[in-house]
Amino acid sequence: MYTCNKTIFKAIALFIYLMLFFPLASHAVKENTPAEKTIEPLPLQTIKEFTSAFSRIKSEYVEDVDDETILKNAIKGMLSGLDPHSNYLDKESFEDLKEGTTGEFGGLGMEVGMEDGFIKIIAPIDDTPAQRAGIQAGDLIIRIGDKPAKGMSLNDAVKIMRGKPGSKITLTILRDGDKKSREITITRAIIRVSSVKSKLLEKHFGYLRISSFQSRTAKQLKEALAKLEKENDKNKLKGVVLDLRNNPGGVLGAAIDVTDVFLDKGLIVYTKGRAKDSELKFSASLGDQLDGAPIVVLVNSGSASASEIVAGALQDHQRAIIMGRQTFGKGSVQTILPLTDKSAIKLTTARYYTPNGRSIQAEGISPDIFIENFKLEEKDSDKGALIKESDLQGHLEQPEDKAQKKSENSEQKTENSNGKYKNDYPLHEAIILLKGLSILKG
Repeated sequence: MYTCNKTIFKAIALFIYLMLFFPLASHAVKENTPAEKTIEPLPLQTIKEFTSAFSRIKSEYVEDVDDETILKNAIKGMLSGLDPHSNYLDKESFEDLKEGTTGEFGGLGMEVGMEDGFIKIIAPIDDTPAQRAGIQAGDLIIRIGDKPAKGMSLNDAVKIMRGKPGSKITLTILRDGDKKSREITITRAIIRVSSVKSKLLEKHFGYLRISSFQSRTAKQLKEALAKLEKENDKNKLKGVVLDLRNNPGGVLGAAIDVTDVFLDKGLIVYTKGRAKDSELKFSASLGDQLDGAPIVVLVNSGSASASEIVAGALQDHQRAIIMGRQTFGKGSVQTILPLTDKSAIKLTTARYYTPNGRSIQAEGISPDIFIENFKLEEKDSDKGALIKESDLQGHLEQPEDKAQKKSENSEQKTENSNGKYKNDYPLHEAIILLKGLSILKG
């Protein structure tokens, strides 16, 4: 037999009080409203199990554990058992969350989730230590430093991976198709992410890359479009490729604002949950910044959450062609609910739905055109295989200024040999499709 001290009894009494009081209080608030369903009686046997486990830990665990640690671990357990995205946020974790939405934080630079008890890489963020080290979407982390990742909470894993800039950490990962694990050493850095990049791949056709959705992403997108038009001799673009591959998501408001950039009207996304205040609808405002010019959206299995909201809305409104692979399928809404001034919980409260009523959760967005991520390579055997008139010695020149022709050919060569365009098969196909759509529209 064992004896519980007064502290244990106080903790147990507090827990039972909270379990008993809050359902009764909730019932009292709803007393004058039609009840959707009867509140189930408290599982007294399970409460007894909890208090018994609490007492056993206090009296028999190999090391002394304070009451606060046990109770906080109990909260973490309640949340982690619900779904991969609900968790407990202590003060440090809450600050980290806010840093992530502003685009500046310390660490490795990758979005992670849980799968079968392991930490899974949803996507590395562009131009971060994780991407430069070769981390890929879908990698499973099985060890972080010398600690096994199996059974580790997502919060704890993130805390270990974050650290002083310049310090190193070794991740042991298992990649799909590999027969054995591999170790990747990454140097931590301050991650300052500009979420939008742009480039005029060819005249009249732009490339927009969104790496994550932050509070400033829509503003950066508008600035990028203005920059592309300036580079295009101040002419309107005839089409753009919107690259959302390996974009892990981010702020819901940013996804809505980004979609609104390309729509004149209509529903963008809506949410549904148990609570009435979780049922929300978001619609576009007047003003398509591309004036209806064609859009091809590139997605893959690393495109998640906010990326799927954008792709789904543009697809439902037939505003864009979605090209690539099936997206990740993270279609749930997480709400930050403060517990005290120093802690909060991130709780899944609703699901996302596209304008046509499709649920994103565990389904993802199916591309209009499925395409694999092949790599384009020019082989030596292709060179010289065909002889043209211009290759013959002494051929007649066109009656135009040779210097001008040489300059134009050089410019065209520069445009078409852009590394991202040449060695990226999905992007190569997207540009071809974009040109075709532009011709049809014209």
